[in-house]
Amino acid sequence: MTRLRIEHRTGYTYDSNVMLSYNEARMTPLTDPYQVVLESALTVSPAQAFVMHYRDYWGTRVTAFDMQIPHEYLEVVSVSTVEVHRAEKVPAADELAGWDVLRSAAVVNDFSDWLPQTRLSDPGSDVRQLVKAMTDGLAPHEAAHAIMGWLKAEVQYVPGVTGVQSNAEEVWSHRKGVCQDLAHLGIGALRSIGIPARYVSGYLHPKPQAAVGEKVAGESHAWLQWWDGEWRGWDPTNTGPVTDFHVSVAKGRDYRDVSPLRGVLSGGGKSRLTVRVEVTRLA
Repeated sequence: MTRLRIEHRTGYTYDSNVMLSYNEARMTPLTDPYQVVLESALTVSPAQAFVMHYRDYWGTRVTAFDMQIPHEYLEVVSVSTVEVHRAEKVPAADELAGWDVLRSAAVVNDFSDWLPQTRLSDPGSDVRQLVKAMTDGLAPHEAAHAIMGWLKAEVQYVPGVTGVQSNAEEVWSHRKGVCQDLAHLGIGALRSIGIPARYVSGYLHPKPQAAVGEKVAGESHAWLQWWDGEWRGWDPTNTGPVTDFHVSVAKGRDYRDVSPLRGVLSGGGKSRLTVRVEVTRLA
């Protein structure tokens, strides 16, 4: 078990006044079977924003706000304390679903959000053929691990090659990308053979050896989950299961369902974005 305090600041500075803006922030962690949010607060500046909260279709905690006064900057600050307790275990044979279960009408219906490809997850025909040949004869759990091993061997973590709109097929053509890209390609490969898969956004404490109370520069992060009888979390960037140092914020089909801050505005001209994440281990 770890207890983490996460402070995430996202700000925009505009060249000229924004006259009004409408925004959604997905920056508040989830309480689920693996983590408990002990406290959380999200503030918006300027303080004149009208703020409301809701859960979206995917269960993510969303802070929606609109600013209807002229403003030259916008800052959203999320501060949360989360207790994470993920117990890694080797699943027993009777806990693993076979292809007959994954292809059954009930599972296809229940996981209908997590099986179709999206514009960002579609890996293209080359990957589909490679994955099909690579996993032929393997059970779903074994096939998923084979895909994660293939991803580790073939695609490098290299920032600056891709952008937020890059899809899995582009990532494969470069053989390079960041956490978002690796998650999209892994999800697309899994879905291509009928394994339900979803995108997870959140935070990663980058220094597990950090002392209790030590504040470190953290990062927003992305990983994936697949279902083969139950949901399995996997971090393709760090090539292993998710740990007590991963804090999940949102789940969706791809990045577009979980982007931390998005909105529309009138005015403003060019803008400059600043993002800072600080993580402190409390226990």
